Amino acid sequence: MLRSKGTRMIPLLSGIRGPLPGDRLPDPRRAPDLRGSGRPRELAATRLAVPVGLHTGLGCDAVGVPARFGFKILSRLPSKGCVYADSDWWWWLVPAGSDHDVSWPLPACYAPGAEIPDRRPRLIHHPDGTSPYTPPIPLYLLVCQLTGIAPSWAGPPVGSAL
Repeated sequence: MLRSKGTRMIPLLSGIRGPLPGDRLPDPRRAPDLRGSGRPRELAATRLAVPVGLHTGLGCDAVGVPARFGFKILSRLPSKGCVYADSDWWWWLVPAGSDHDVSWPLPACYAPGAEIPDRRPRLIHHPDGTSPYTPPIPLYLLVCQLTGIAPSWAGPPVGSAL
């Protein structure tokens, strides 16, 4: 595990499922090629570093939204964990598996293992307690509200016993 001043790297978690085949997710790893070739260039990936002293016992994933939604979400959440930002995206740490039976609406991007495009994100909000996590359900509901998409998650099968 790599360590630097005041941060620790989130270890890779095995068994985390990624997008299913056919899922259409935004690809924030692509950036326009500023040299004029017209084709996007690939960005390297980075794992969000959790400040020392915060407990990551539930594993870490991240939910990213375009920067235009960042302040709105941050100001409306009753409880906030670590929030990172770069010029294009804002990222919230959530417990691993926060995508289980939930469809995060576009343009949100779910990043298993908190591995995101390396646009040099910086920590812009440090939680008051010892948990780095933003509660995923309020975050999900806010993202749905701001994008105008109805929340959708799988429920238990309903049956009758006659």
